[in-house]
Amino acid sequence: MTRSEAISRAVRQFDDGHFQDALARRVAYQTESEEPGQAAAQHAYLREELAPLLQRLGFSVDIHPNPASVDLPLLVARRIEHPDLPTVLMYGHADVVRGNAAKWSDGLAPWRLQVDGDRWYGRGTADNKGQHSINLAALEQVIEAREGRLGFNAKLLFETGEEAGSPGLGAFCEAQRETLSADLFLASDGPRLAADRPTLFMGSRGAVNFELSVQLRERAYHSGNWGGLLANPAILLSHAIASLVDARGRIVIDALRPPAMPPQLRQVLDGLQVGGGADDPEVDTHWGEPGLTRAEQVFGWNSLDVLTLSAGDPAKPVNAIQPQASAWCQLRFVVGTDWRRLQQHVREHLDSHGFSMVQVRVGAHAGATRLLPDDPWVQWAARSLRETTGKDPVLLPNLGGSLPNDIFADQLGLPTIWIPHSYPACAQHAPNEHLLGSVAREGLAIMAGLYWDLGESAQQVRSRRH
Repeated sequence: MTRSEAISRAVRQFDDGHFQDALARRVAYQTESEEPGQAAAQHAYLREELAPLLQRLGFSVDIHPNPASVDLPLLVARRIEHPDLPTVLMYGHADVVRGNAAKWSDGLAPWRLQVDGDRWYGRGTADNKGQHSINLAALEQVIEAREGRLGFNAKLLFETGEEAGSPGLGAFCEAQRETLSADLFLASDGPRLAADRPTLFMGSRGAVNFELSVQLRERAYHSGNWGGLLANPAILLSHAIASLVDARGRIVIDALRPPAMPPQLRQVLDGLQVGGGADDPEVDTHWGEPGLTRAEQVFGWNSLDVLTLSAGDPAKPVNAIQPQASAWCQLRFVVGTDWRRLQQHVREHLDSHGFSMVQVRVGAHAGATRLLPDDPWVQWAARSLRETTGKDPVLLPNLGGSLPNDIFADQLGLPTIWIPHSYPACAQHAPNEHLLGSVAREGLAIMAGLYWDLGESAQQVRSRRH
């Protein structure tokens, strides 16, 4: 059987409804990793949905306890055709963010796949059940097209805690380093640059969340009796935040800014357009670091945002000076940022600006990674996508968002390539999350072509890289 026939087999899974049936079944699992009560659904998804399929495809499958949480198991599957063949580590996550069913539009529900034209609605359709379902369907068809062989060794790692910050994943991968060893990491998550532009990204910006809080007294006091006499925590906190990032969104504190952008990165990002799609928000052209293009802002620079800001009860304001205020902030950062000392940098900055009363606490975080497009694996993947789609793929050294890619790139030492099957306006993490059918269909073709090409040329690419 030929490459084109294998691709046709994969696309047929979309056209005849098999892919839709599988995704509908998977969306129905309420695998909310932020909800402890849904642990049973996490285990069931791995045990009932993924394990039987992978075993049928010739994988040995093991479901492991998570070293950080019994509620968030991990699945490892291995299919070794020959020890001398190149090995590819694939990844996906079975968990989703909270369903928030009450906030979905009429007629839509998070746990039911609903197709409306090109939009396939349901929690996890874009992040990540739809994406790993595309990859599994394509892999199955290539195995069948090659009469039971791939021509490379395949390993799969599925976690169930990505949306909760991937607790335990790093420790698990360290303990399973030999089991997960590979020549290439290949996975799908995140969005394309645009719906009609096949995309490769080879890393991700890092993210670190940190809380700023002011606690001045034990209780609130009447604003008529004490206003003008008592320092207001919310006002102090607002000014503290403003000392970190200015009114136009530019990061002021030098220690949170990245090093100079490498010329090669600027060249790669030159001409890329961010936004402009039918459902994309209108970009605020005055916002962020001056002198950078939109692509440079998202893929080559750092951003600092406030995620939550609270003092008192916003739903029930009272005439009182509140005793405390807090804000969760987030730094998205690129390679080279001294993010591990963020707490020290922010503490020193606030103290020097008179905000010693503001406390700093670091929360969830993930490191930044980047692989430039001149890597042989990237060039190979780009050729494969070009041959399958007839389009020049977008090559992004890193995604603007964050993934646990540092575990695979830095900890396991793998070249990492992501082929996203979503798009920027998919509403992931929000009500009305959806996958575009047209992108899913093209994704099935892309992945079947990639898996076929791995069997044909992975050994040559591995030799060139070494």
